[in-house]
Amino acid sequence: MALQIGIVGLPNVGKSTIFNALTKSGGAEVGNYPFCTIDPNVGIVEVPDPRLHQLTELVSSEKTIPAIVEFVDIAGLVKGASEGEGLGNKFLSHIRECDAIAQVVRLFEDENVTHVHGDLDPKSDREVIESELILADLQTLERRLQKLEKEARSGDKDAKELLDFSQKLQAELNEGNLASHLNLTDEEKDLMRQLQLITSKPFMYIANVHEDDMTSFDETKIREALTIHPSAKIVPISAKIEQEIGQLSDEEAKEFLDELDLKEPGLDAFIRHAYDLLGLHTFFTAGPKESRAWTVRKGAKAPQAAGTIHTDFEKGFIRAEVIPHNHYLEHGGEQGAKAKGVMRLEGKDYIVQDGDVIYFRVAS
Repeated sequence: MALQIGIVGLPNVGKSTIFNALTKSGGAEVGNYPFCTIDPNVGIVEVPDPRLHQLTELVSSEKTIPAIVEFVDIAGLVKGASEGEGLGNKFLSHIRECDAIAQVVRLFEDENVTHVHGDLDPKSDREVIESELILADLQTLERRLQKLEKEARSGDKDAKELLDFSQKLQAELNEGNLASHLNLTDEEKDLMRQLQLITSKPFMYIANVHEDDMTSFDETKIREALTIHPSAKIVPISAKIEQEIGQLSDEEAKEFLDELDLKEPGLDAFIRHAYDLLGLHTFFTAGPKESRAWTVRKGAKAPQAAGTIHTDFEKGFIRAEVIPHNHYLEHGGEQGAKAKGVMRLEGKDYIVQDGDVIYFRVAS
């Protein structure tokens, strides 16, 4: 399941530094000037999950295969991007291809790192990015409305329904509201998917803070200062700390985090939030050859989960042998869980839960 999260923000807010730390690479050029990143950089990132490694140790698997998410470092947007400023049209097309958006907002002062608009103003920076995305969507809607109006006049009921919704949506966007933050019915959500708007994608924020502010980060205060939507996720990260961690061994990184009184790298929290933002969770398979984390959408049923392993498994699904992860560990693996009666046989209507360890029975 190749799902992408686009990392966006103004130039020089720390996007590429965070991307490089995230992917443990130097793939994205980092420079103190706008448009340093010209082409999108794509990195495949493991979803941190200690449960997988516990399974590997328990069953002595030869291989451990984690779930992954792709991140795309998209070049800095500027005011006027929707009109083509700063290579804006090219960059906006890259965002359209992503499944979700993470906006980096710079909250640290540094006279050695220039700000594209002169003074540091996180709220204004957030508004510039979101305004450009909204303006791009309004342009998309205007073109779509012209076509829908013609189709609706010809008596097309579906076109009339989509036209009415699009006009309602146009009014919301003109008020500065992201499409993803609107309260919609299930029917309206289906209509929204047809429009394929940038701002309808799931949205989260990365607060790039000074390294000294990580342990004292006040989410409520920052949320109010940025005036972001109450439902939006916000994750604090110090790009400088993450950059340093990326150059250390696992043992050195743990010691470094302990010195800073931090439980984990900020990037681990970001990856988990991003994974959750996409409406995903994990089930596992475990055995001597490999223990593996598999990605499914929340609400997926057992045959769909089987299909992530192989498409033929969904077609030939018979049943699923399911053991919750905690019971699998508690009773020493599959045989112990069976002996204790905590393994369940589930059919086609079973909704896979996060952390399930599953063995699928399929028709050969």
